[in-house]
Amino acid sequence: MQQNNGIDKSQMISFAVLCLVLFGFMFYFQNKQSKEEQVKAQQQKTEQAKNAVKQTQASNINPNVTPGAIQTASLSNKELNVEFSSLGGQVSKVQLAEYKAYDHKTDKADLPLYLIDKKNSNYGFQFKDKTGKVINTKDLVFTPAVNGNAVTMTANYNNAVIQFVYTLLPKYTLDFKVRTKGLAATTADNKADFIWDYSVRNLEKGRAQEQSHSEFSYAFNNYKDYDYDGRTDMNEEKETLNWIGVKQQFFSSVIEAKNGFTQSKGNQETIEEGEYLKKLNFEGFVQMTGSELNQDFTWYFMPLDLPLLKSYDKNFDEILPLGWSFIGWMNRGFFMPMYNFIASWGLTAGWVIFLMTIIVKLILSPIMYKQHKLSAMMKVIRPEIDEVNAKLKDADPMKKQQATMEIYRKAGVNQMAGCLPALVQIPIFYALFRFFPNFIDLRGQGFWFAKDLTAYDDLIKLPFKVPFLGDHLSVFALACTIVILIYTVMTSGNMQQPQQEGMPNMKVLMYIFPITFLFFLNTSASGLSWYYFVSNAINILIILVIKYVILDEKKIHAQIQANKEKPKAEGKFQKRMREMMEKAQDQQRIQEQQRKKK
Repeated sequence: MQQNNGIDKSQMISFAVLCLVLFGFMFYFQNKQSKEEQVKAQQQKTEQAKNAVKQTQASNINPNVTPGAIQTASLSNKELNVEFSSLGGQVSKVQLAEYKAYDHKTDKADLPLYLIDKKNSNYGFQFKDKTGKVINTKDLVFTPAVNGNAVTMTANYNNAVIQFVYTLLPKYTLDFKVRTKGLAATTADNKADFIWDYSVRNLEKGRAQEQSHSEFSYAFNNYKDYDYDGRTDMNEEKETLNWIGVKQQFFSSVIEAKNGFTQSKGNQETIEEGEYLKKLNFEGFVQMTGSELNQDFTWYFMPLDLPLLKSYDKNFDEILPLGWSFIGWMNRGFFMPMYNFIASWGLTAGWVIFLMTIIVKLILSPIMYKQHKLSAMMKVIRPEIDEVNAKLKDADPMKKQQATMEIYRKAGVNQMAGCLPALVQIPIFYALFRFFPNFIDLRGQGFWFAKDLTAYDDLIKLPFKVPFLGDHLSVFALACTIVILIYTVMTSGNMQQPQQEGMPNMKVLMYIFPITFLFFLNTSASGLSWYYFVSNAINILIILVIKYVILDEKKIHAQIQANKEKPKAEGKFQKRMREMMEKAQDQQRIQEQQRKKK
């Protein structure tokens, strides 16, 4: 019987070669991506230059507007501070009073949180007058009038009166009514084109993570159906959208049209550096009656808090990307309630996650016990397998495999049972991958050296950027990688080595997995890394307890011998595998005979 001494010299060489190949691929694709980004940036500059010309041409309605002629008006409540500009009658500033934005200079979340500021949002209604000239309300100068919690913006164009009436309401809501009088004398259009340009502001620490969570979201079919679009183009010309929003990691700006937007389309561009993450443009039509624009809208500038989103009853809860089907159910029905329940004890977020991990491990402990019992049984029968492999050293690989399977069958060992724990972990991992960067209750919650559990910790800063890793090393990600590596070494001892030349060594591949995991976790939410550090540390303790306290190899050996005396009936899967192998063996035998005849 051979002793398992961990990784031998040949495995170390294989591991090093595979790592070099892995890094080679990384640098290759990084360089390729960089060239593609340069081409894309050049295309964007060209497009921006074209747009600038168009905007200059479109703004000739009021060429004499000066900054001094622009007035502002404000409305406030405990949730929102909203400012309006007389140029276009638009919302020009939106501050969420109860939240703070991350300051990259101080490395703290201590800045006022503005969803709209510095002209990052620009919207208006566009139509043509009877001469064919394009009119856009964002180019008109309005006169503001404040009355309590309402602001009325009034503009005149060719004796037509256009009014925007904004009313600030609770629950992050801004009612928006559009009223016109005399517009029919100016235009013959039966619909107006609503155009909204929005640049997403960088509010969180993890730029790449927040950027990937910024996208269009919208509802249609009378609020019943929901969709999102994080791609370059959005096209919903056949649907009537009930609302359209720009979703960020923890916040969203949404406009609802009571009669819907038709022929909707949009596009988005990623911004690589600076204050903004993405630029999104939306265009959709709203109906005009008798060439007058009298429509009701509602703006929502809201945090993505699940109970709040559900309270609107407009399918807003779908904006929160907690995962589809069973994954989303786990987050909504299990992880979120469990977190809130434990947090109600007064514990800090890090220790809440620690207890959550223990609870999940207790739930999965019966499955883990079966897995480690199977591992112990395979260790006991390893000498028999090694003996068969030695006897059939020069035999046909198929025959060798059949002999190995026969040993497993007689011993009552089901190899497929070892796959169950891995399969169970996959939906849990994906649910938590969605949970930690999107659960607003964790936003800004620090733990030890991690200042925000929804973003990476960067205690170790690098003087240069590493492809796919960034300019920092996350301590939680490093710790998680180390414990996964230790766990892998402890559990790979009973893994069977490849019996055929050219087959990959699964042990070496298993050792590479934790290293690649580091690249994934380094820029992910530190709460996720902390969870998996604790999870794998508990796995190691469970293995030690099962191995030295619960499982007795002598009893397992006796059980295997009893199974051999009364072997279990051949299962359907085992029977199918045996028949396939026998068929393949017969075909190989026929081919050998034909070859000899020739």
